[in-house]
Amino acid sequence: MEYRPLLLGASALALVWSGAAAAQTAAEPAQDAPAAASAADAEESEIVVTAQRRNENLMTTAVSASVLSGTQLDNKGVANVDALQFAMPSIVVNNFGQGNDFNIRGIGKAEHNTQTTTGVITYRDGVPTFPGYVQGEPYYDVANIQVLRGPQGTIVGQNATGGAVFVNTNDPVIGGGIHGYFNLNYGNYNEAGAQGAVNLPLSDTFAARVALYGSRRDSFYNITGPNGGPYPYDKGNVGIMAGRISFLWKPSDSLSVLWKTDLGHLDMGAYPASPYANHFKTLPGTATPNPNYRDLFDVSFNAPQAARDEFVRSTLKAEYEFSGGVKLRSVSSYQWANTLYRADLDGTATGISTFFDSVDEQQVTTELNLISPDNQRVTWLLGAFGLWNDYYFRKPYQFVVDLADPFNLPTAQYKLQGTNPTRSLAAFGQIGFAITPNLKIDAGIRYTASRSTNHVDVLQYGTYIRQDQTVKSDNVSYKVSLGWKASESQYLYGFVATGFRPGGLNVPVGLGLPAPFKPEEVTSYEAGWKANWAGGKVRTTITGFYNDYKNFQVIIGYPTFPTFGIELNVPDKTKIYGFEAETELHFGGLRIDAGVSVLHSELGTFYAVDTRNPPAGTPTDPVLPCNPATGPASAKCINLTGRRQTYAPNFTFNVGAQYEIGLGNGDKLTPRVNFGHVGDQWATLFENPARGDLLEARNILNAQLAYQHKSWTVTLYGTNLTDQHYPAALNSGLYFAGPPRQYGIKLLKTF
Repeated sequence: MEYRPLLLGASALALVWSGAAAAQTAAEPAQDAPAAASAADAEESEIVVTAQRRNENLMTTAVSASVLSGTQLDNKGVANVDALQFAMPSIVVNNFGQGNDFNIRGIGKAEHNTQTTTGVITYRDGVPTFPGYVQGEPYYDVANIQVLRGPQGTIVGQNATGGAVFVNTNDPVIGGGIHGYFNLNYGNYNEAGAQGAVNLPLSDTFAARVALYGSRRDSFYNITGPNGGPYPYDKGNVGIMAGRISFLWKPSDSLSVLWKTDLGHLDMGAYPASPYANHFKTLPGTATPNPNYRDLFDVSFNAPQAARDEFVRSTLKAEYEFSGGVKLRSVSSYQWANTLYRADLDGTATGISTFFDSVDEQQVTTELNLISPDNQRVTWLLGAFGLWNDYYFRKPYQFVVDLADPFNLPTAQYKLQGTNPTRSLAAFGQIGFAITPNLKIDAGIRYTASRSTNHVDVLQYGTYIRQDQTVKSDNVSYKVSLGWKASESQYLYGFVATGFRPGGLNVPVGLGLPAPFKPEEVTSYEAGWKANWAGGKVRTTITGFYNDYKNFQVIIGYPTFPTFGIELNVPDKTKIYGFEAETELHFGGLRIDAGVSVLHSELGTFYAVDTRNPPAGTPTDPVLPCNPATGPASAKCINLTGRRQTYAPNFTFNVGAQYEIGLGNGDKLTPRVNFGHVGDQWATLFENPARGDLLEARNILNAQLAYQHKSWTVTLYGTNLTDQHYPAALNSGLYFAGPPRQYGIKLLKTF
């Protein structure tokens, strides 16, 4: 791994350190609260977003975004990424293992590995996280989560075509005294958890914060093994431990240095799954009962299962404000993770079809910003960004097929070992000009250069293949927006923006080197209206968008190995368009929030082979030619033009309501109900219900009843109260189930 990017962060830190020497030595105490985004408890307060590297009022900023504070996340029952899709519009989480992947407006990622790029970037405390694994990290001691929809890049680190998710944890507070919280919970499935945080002001200029999290839960699944007996191995029990330590140093009003380090051990036990055909109540296309029908949580397998992530993430943010108000900011990070995944890919108690994957991943990022003062007629931001990622196959990446394989292939069919280093460098900038006090235009531009390399050894069908390939991509993207503050309570905006997702390499799975895939580009048009009513007690936003994609990246099963995916490009234009609306109402103790999205996606001209339709091809009987642009269409080469994008439901809806009841002496009783609907969606572009491609709509009802007495709060909670058993994803012919009904009690103490 190259560590040159650390020099860039170090040089920036040296610059602000020299500023510290010139700054006053006797600094005033810092503010009690960090400058973070929150949907404030006060009814008339504004929602501040920081995702664009400034503190901005969400209601007068030309972005489409949703923001939830830590309190709101708890009220909505959002403890991890999977639950976020039921609390915000236009979000779907593709949950089939450690790589829970965001999809925003139909754009995201359908495979959790670094050979495929992602259209939605997740940031933790300002730095982009791994693009594939370690997405099951819990939300604890969170200040807020900000979700930005649409192309990103002219004002922030990594570029994205679909959107970005910013998870911001609580910073230490200087001058705020010792304060914090602890939270205990117990629920069904013998779930027990504890988390807490404490703020430690160590001096007038230095403070620390320590946060810890631990939880365990028994399996959701009823699992049988060979001969129908109980399965002896780990069957999905979950154990998670995580911790974070943060230090804030503020020697003057001009300089602040924030360092955070996160550690985590995420033992998911396993991700049991079973063949989709087992979960049809009737045989496809008939009214005949399915003799093999089973519930999603009744599964069988005969191979060891494992799913474990371990990670370290360390971030350093330094900011210096010059006398004229210009800020220099450096945000750098180092991340390491190990992922172990072992699965039974046939999902049965007979035969042997297993997958084993153990990888190490390291990532270094650094970002430099030079930011003009706020509230001036001309504002500007300049930035530079670098990302270095190394992906190591720690042990041979293995796939072993059934002994009774119909193609009579060798048992030890596939092994892969090697590295996949990637690099991305970018420079970006944005300038804003207030044409009038209420009319502002912003324009930004970004240049990105990326490189991806595979140094991989593959043994397949007894044949050795060496892959030494490199693919390079570069791009210039832009954004132009116009915002008009029509009145003190009405704001309208519109913009056109382009986005870029770099190309990359497919790992060898057939008997040759696969072609790389091209960069994806998008041109996005968006218009929105934001309004405050009743003195800020009611907020509404309405947004419409239209996206044109060029070389849209999609994943199709390998013709000779459908368990693995190959990434291809749709050569013709792909269109995705729709609208979103959100509202919040605060009247006394009553609070209501709701969001809705309507989405239409239309794939451009594209042909592909559905490898699940035997005989799709074997090493000795390859598939007939199927050109993605021209076909020709046949029983094997399917015309997918006009199909919906995967994991892109036409309709999502969420609503929540709570009422705070005063009981005297300051005690409060607050019931709350949340409902989230995610419409049906296709798991593959082939849209074949008989193959399990159609994932049914999810209707998730959550509720809680909280009693607060001074600094103590007791909460009874329930999630998925109707106990809907739904497939959260389809992968390798297996259904992965979403969480069933859960309920329990929580005890919170603040101090």
